[in-house]
Amino acid sequence: MTHDRADSEVEQASRCKAYETDHTGGGEEGEDDGPCARMQRRKCRWAKAGVLLVLMLTALGIFLRGAHSTDAFRLLEDCFSGRVLLDGAKVFLVIQMVLFIWRVALFFRYRPHLAVEDAQLPKVTVIVPAYNEGRHVFDTLRSLLDSDYPSGKMQIIAVDDGSRDDTWEWMKQAAQQAGGRLETVRMARNQGKREALLQGFHKATGDVFVTVDSDSIVEPRTLRNLVAPFVHDLRIGAVAGNVRVLNLPEGLIPRMLDVSFLFSFDFMRACQSEVNTVTCTPGALSAYRSDVARAVLEEWRSQTYCGRPANIGEDRHMTNLILREGYHVTFQQNAMVWTNVPTAYRGLCKMFIRWARSNVRENLVMSTFLFRKFREGSASGARINLLTFWVQMTISQVFLVTSLALVCLHPASFGLQCLLGIVTASVLSAALYFQRTRSTDALFAFLYGFLWFFALSWINVYSLFTSHHSGWLTRELPGRKALSSPTGPMVEARDRSMASGATYAVASTDFVTRPVATGALLRSVRVED
Repeated sequence: MTHDRADSEVEQASRCKAYETDHTGGGEEGEDDGPCARMQRRKCRWAKAGVLLVLMLTALGIFLRGAHSTDAFRLLEDCFSGRVLLDGAKVFLVIQMVLFIWRVALFFRYRPHLAVEDAQLPKVTVIVPAYNEGRHVFDTLRSLLDSDYPSGKMQIIAVDDGSRDDTWEWMKQAAQQAGGRLETVRMARNQGKREALLQGFHKATGDVFVTVDSDSIVEPRTLRNLVAPFVHDLRIGAVAGNVRVLNLPEGLIPRMLDVSFLFSFDFMRACQSEVNTVTCTPGALSAYRSDVARAVLEEWRSQTYCGRPANIGEDRHMTNLILREGYHVTFQQNAMVWTNVPTAYRGLCKMFIRWARSNVRENLVMSTFLFRKFREGSASGARINLLTFWVQMTISQVFLVTSLALVCLHPASFGLQCLLGIVTASVLSAALYFQRTRSTDALFAFLYGFLWFFALSWINVYSLFTSHHSGWLTRELPGRKALSSPTGPMVEARDRSMASGATYAVASTDFVTRPVATGALLRSVRVED
């Protein structure tokens, strides 16, 4: 027993080292981790150095320009349209500052619901829809099977949505290792994620439905934490999990998205949770009261937009329907899931276009009920957030396009102001990421700010005028570069841990979480502030 425990501790230490090497850029050049990993670390170091250089040059430019810093504004004040733009920008800035202060206050109030004892846990049905995911779905299912949740209270259903690769074979392999705890469903042809989820909902027997994307990994305590709000508050109809990026070692885009995701969930959804109206329960990890979900299933399934079946935004629409029924939707910060994200610009654009189109559609749906008495208690915060969303999709785009035009027409006058604006807007995201992770990857918040302004800001405008398109955009098999599953040392560590029955240690101080291993085995580590 002592020898086994020692082996287990050695393997846990090995997984910790794997995380530090692959997720924080640690490790020495000479370590035997492959040329690709070393190249990615070098790219990250150069990117961070570049960000620091831009920040220093921006500060230097502001210092050197001194009294001339108002030249850009004088250019605008010389014409009527410029004065209108400046006055509008001042009003817009004041409103944004008030909203920011309000959200900061909500953020500091937020706390996740406490976990409950086994006897209080509800029976859950976890549904995993998959299409052309290959090995990914096996890793997802293994992480669910390894959950710290009573096996007698957990049903797992994996649905193959007519995949054209080896997804079904990986599902069967997972089922063979599940000891009867995993049900598999194979659809004759591809019908879309909504139909695949529906197949799982119809077979579900749990009191709570949990949906998990087939390229995502949950931590051992994720399910336990995710369902806790339902036990504490009967008014809660849905819970959003906390999504972070799994494939960090695959390039700069995943690392930038990890910073963005942390801000989007730990800050924005925490604020929304304090007004009981999280607007989107993410497909990567969400939970719904089964009786509430069943009551709206048919309407959810038959959703149309512009006279066509809605093939995207199934997570946001389910959230809207549950909110409309008068239930609260909250965010559970300690229910962690790690998901793969695009690694190339083209794939990133496709993902954001799909999300932006869904936002346009579902903001319209939300507008039909949010301004009437749709639930007991206050809904003022929810209404403020909806109005803010519409401002971001409309008025903000006018200022954005104008700013881009001014930078192109007068780079000397407006370029510095543009850089200063991007840096200022990225400070909170960088600070929050560093506070949560103590990682210099927080610098990628600034790099992401530049990427968004110059290379991604067109997406909202484009999606506003193409919201009637329903293509998934990222599910095609031909020419699709599969996002890699955990490979190499991490999978080996995972497999060795499965064989040895290694346990997971959790040290709690605050609720600052990061992973120390990937693959089907992830454990939580709380990092002291």
